Amino acid sequence: MTAVPTPLEAAALDALRQLPDPLTGQDWVSARRVRQLKVVAGRAEVDIVLGYPARSQWPAYTQLVEAALLRVDGVREVAVNWSTDVVAHQAMRGQALLPGVKNLVAVASGKGGVGKSTTAVNLALALAAEGARVGMLDADIYGPSQPLMLGLAGKPDSPDGKTITPPVNHGLQTMSIGLLIEGQAPAIWRGPMATQAFDQMLRLSNWGAPDEPLDYLIVDMPPGTGDIHLSLSQRAPLTAAIIVTTPQDIALLDAKKGLQMFEKVSVPVLGIVENMATYCCPNCGHEAHIFGQDGGKRLAETCGVPLLGSMPLDIGIREQADSGHPTLVAEPDGKVAGLYKAMARQVAAGLSKLPKDYSGKLPGVSVESGGNSGAGKQG
Repeated sequence: MTAVPTPLEAAALDALRQLPDPLTGQDWVSARRVRQLKVVAGRAEVDIVLGYPARSQWPAYTQLVEAALLRVDGVREVAVNWSTDVVAHQAMRGQALLPGVKNLVAVASGKGGVGKSTTAVNLALALAAEGARVGMLDADIYGPSQPLMLGLAGKPDSPDGKTITPPVNHGLQTMSIGLLIEGQAPAIWRGPMATQAFDQMLRLSNWGAPDEPLDYLIVDMPPGTGDIHLSLSQRAPLTAAIIVTTPQDIALLDAKKGLQMFEKVSVPVLGIVENMATYCCPNCGHEAHIFGQDGGKRLAETCGVPLLGSMPLDIGIREQADSGHPTLVAEPDGKVAGLYKAMARQVAAGLSKLPKDYSGKLPGVSVESGGNSGAGKQG
């Protein structure tokens, strides 16, 4: 907003300053999310640009804005226009951003078998359903799962013989070693070879589209804290990480190690996802905590990070992923899909509060040798 507001518009802005964003806790005026507000003949029209995808919440957010503005004397009608603008956030250690990608987010777990890959693919699909441009990188070199979960097969195209164009299904650009190895052959590679393969998939893939970079590239990490984790953490422009665990004590021990690894390399952890939290019997409806209760919540509290969600142990989630149609595709309006979308909104909102990347906006500086005091000039 650049024009000087009228007294009525100023009162309307003051009303919006009392309205915090339900996910970030910041009001949209102070956060500079209100791009325009006009009041003409008692009709207030406001344009709000969110820094995270939340298309499913626009109607609910509109009701909040309407309620706030209709309490202002002189405002009798309200119209709200919503849009999303996901910006690039600063990678750790000042690394340059990956071409075609604004934000690189790792989904990790200390232990295998906790549903990390299923969580990663449904998180990516949920972000896309909320209005973001999203890609998926399967970093599990020894046990790639994403081609099966996303119904992909066949080798990707290479337009120039040097780079790879990731295939797209269900709206996600996806790259995996499973698309490059013949048939079901295992990758029997030592650590350096696996790390090199991962690095090539990350950097030689043509992510995004011309003038339309991905808002988020979700990286499905292998379990543990090995070579690929260190490679991603130390050599890739990683924006943030998410930890997946079950409530079971043995899984929590390893999840904490994974979280501490990211902390040691200065990668922000957006929170913890508790998977397989409850099981509901399809016959009698009885609910049981098979792997323990509130383990993810306790870990989140201990480590000082948010609990992003607690997902059920549901046979439908497994069947849908195995069929190549994950929950967000098979039942986009179902209860479980709603839980994944809520988790995705928390992830995106948390990431939106991280420091932004300004490397592409800084002026270039060149230094000329010469006789006048060695002063530099801006290029």
